[in-house]
Amino acid sequence: MGRKLLLVCGILSSLLYVATIVLAAMQWEGYSSTSQTVSELIAIDAPTRPLVVPLFVTYCLLVYAFGVGVWRSTGRKRALRFVAIGLVGKEVLGLVVTLFFPMHLRGVEGTLTDTLHATLTGVGLLFMLLALGFGATAFGKRFRLYSIATILIFVVFGILAGLDGSRLEANLPTPWMGVWERINIFAYMLWVVVLATALLRGRVAQFRDGLGGRSDSELGLDHPK
Repeated sequence: MGRKLLLVCGILSSLLYVATIVLAAMQWEGYSSTSQTVSELIAIDAPTRPLVVPLFVTYCLLVYAFGVGVWRSTGRKRALRFVAIGLVGKEVLGLVVTLFFPMHLRGVEGTLTDTLHATLTGVGLLFMLLALGFGATAFGKRFRLYSIATILIFVVFGILAGLDGSRLEANLPTPWMGVWERINIFAYMLWVVVLATALLRGRVAQFRDGLGGRSDSELGLDHPK
């Protein structure tokens, strides 16, 4: 039961994150989810920062718990340990960025905190790819193809969002930057939910070829709870 509760935290974390960025955007008059980034919701002097920061901290704590659940579900699939490291590592950096290195609002001259915000966010993306990549190898064909598709989404829309980075720094219009970024975010959140659901059901065989209906014990998911 303990492992299952930890895995449920993965689903709750994704739901909380999505709900937070939707609710925060509604609270900031003039904010555009189409053209503005999520980071702007926690920017220095942003009106939504007091609301978003505690919720993002809670999100990070839920992901940490989920990472422990994934690690405890490893069994013989050692790749899941790297998935857990990727999940937790990304949100360790995310917590540091949220609390200590927020960006400035558009039109305000950037400082060291903006540079560190961008750098740590970029490293966090590498941790996300680590989780996705090893997640693709942990199960079978269906989950592997799904993970690869998610990675491709990251690459395509990450490039599109990155092309607007210089325009953001120059305080120029970025009409679709928020859309590109949110596609990546929602794709990752959905992947986390699918991963958590697969582990909760204990039916990894659904994502593996030739395993039939093996039990948790046969799949190496029978760790003490």
